[in-house]
Amino acid sequence: MQVQSAYASGMQGLQSAQQGLAQATTSVAMPDQQKPAVSNSPSQDTVTLSSRAVGQTDTTSALVSATESSNQAQASAKVIEVASETVGSLIDIEV
Repeated sequence: MQVQSAYASGMQGLQSAQQGLAQATTSVAMPDQQKPAVSNSPSQDTVTLSSRAVGQTDTTSALVSATESSNQAQASAKVIEVASETVGSLIDIEV
């Protein structure tokens, strides 16, 4: 069984976080014409109300995904930092 290095895991985590953040921000920044229209008429049907709720839920979940991706990037950066410090310590011990 091959064990991946901490540095490679950190880099893979950063790449994954970048992709997740790109998808989340694209979902949040969708043009208004693709989002359900908001109508102020008192006689809205259930389909209109539920489609508006879905649009709000999609935006909320996209913002949550963006926050998750940001946290993943910070954690991955910390993994890379610790791996670098560990390698530096090993080199100092050997020299």
